[in-house]
Amino acid sequence: MNRLLDLKKGNTLSEVQLNPVSRLDLIKYAGASGDFNPIHTIDKEATKAGLPGIIAHGMWTMGNLSKLFTPYLEEGFIQDYKIRFADMVFLDDVITLKAVLDEVHEDYLNFDVVALKDNGKAAIKGQVRFKVY
Repeated sequence: MNRLLDLKKGNTLSEVQLNPVSRLDLIKYAGASGDFNPIHTIDKEATKAGLPGIIAHGMWTMGNLSKLFTPYLEEGFIQDYKIRFADMVFLDDVITLKAVLDEVHEDYLNFDVVALKDNGKAAIKGQVRFKVY
């Protein structure tokens, strides 16, 4: 594993592929977050709201982006996120997380991040600032 501080602009972190989104993932997240909106866990409520099925919490997807940086926790921490929700995530979607180093500063690194669905569409696009110790 490379150290983050050895990376140059344009270098990428190792991709992280999540397991297919399961109903249990979303039920657990609802309990942990306190977001019990039924469009995230109950099929009938999702379709009643005009959706083709239950959708993952956007913050569940965003929170998973931190997995890109877990191997580097000895070097620093995620200081800030700036993201845009670009597409809905449904049950059984497989999400691939990617990060490209955009800016190098003395005490932090900025990464462009994306959570890609298996159909190639971005569910989330944004930036992560990683504060270096």
